Amino acid sequence: MGGLFGGSLALVGEEVVLIDVSKAAIDAITASGLKIEEKDGTVRIAHVKASSTPAEVGPVDLILNFVKCYHTADAIRAALPMFGPQTAVLSLQNGWGNADTIGAVVGSARVMVGLTYHSATLVAPGHIRHPGLGPTYIGELGGATTARLEDAGNALQRAGFEVRLSPAILDEVWKKLALNVCTLPTGALLGFFANQLGQHAGTRSLMQALLGEVVAVAAVQGIKLDAGERWSAITGVLEKAVGAKASMLQDREARRRTEIDVINGAIVEAGRRHGVATPMNESMVWLVKSMEEAYLGEAKA
Repeated sequence: MGGLFGGSLALVGEEVVLIDVSKAAIDAITASGLKIEEKDGTVRIAHVKASSTPAEVGPVDLILNFVKCYHTADAIRAALPMFGPQTAVLSLQNGWGNADTIGAVVGSARVMVGLTYHSATLVAPGHIRHPGLGPTYIGELGGATTARLEDAGNALQRAGFEVRLSPAILDEVWKKLALNVCTLPTGALLGFFANQLGQHAGTRSLMQALLGEVVAVAAVQGIKLDAGERWSAITGVLEKAVGAKASMLQDREARRRTEIDVINGAIVEAGRRHGVATPMNESMVWLVKSMEEAYLGEAKA
């Protein structure tokens, strides 16, 4: 996702540096550019700077943060050499809680949040596939429309993304969270592509049960989610995402930790705080954690 957004911004003339810990990715992008393969088979090559050393970059206007949730604090601390007096961070990460983690390192005043319905799959170092398209929502935590928010939105629009500035961005984040809660663990556990999830009565019933718990937990916190609207949106996204792999399935295939703790785990934790039962989401957490233990070799005898 970082490659998709950073590469697209570079292609329209924005000054971009991609930061990654992967030497293979840095070497491939430096040597041949970043290859973005579109759904229709067309390919864009973004000749963009790439580095694993933030200190080489120096202060920037905006940091787009796409790392996994469990790397957020370390990534922001590593990026401190890129912070100047006006540097802002825009988190477009999955799950709930990343804004607080970033704010704890650099202060909440620097943080903007958002979500995107685009999807991207890593094919090889320096090569990504872009199978899923949709709107991107961004906003300030306090709901204001600031100059920096407008600047970020305008840059992303020029790069080809459909951007919506939201005065109620936390409601929008929960809408995306609902999608992720229903689809990511289900796809990872079954090994299904996104469009397959809507094709079976069992998976549809499971996702509807998970969604019901999200709506209940959101309601007690004053977050507006409409179950019917969300279900229509989720099924619509899945129908269009032919060949797309959920990020959690990509995690499984790469044998790395998932983000279950800030997705279904966030629903379970909020349910406990507010006295709302979430047995379906808790079951998904147990299942995904067991899957992780199996492939990470951490299962106890």
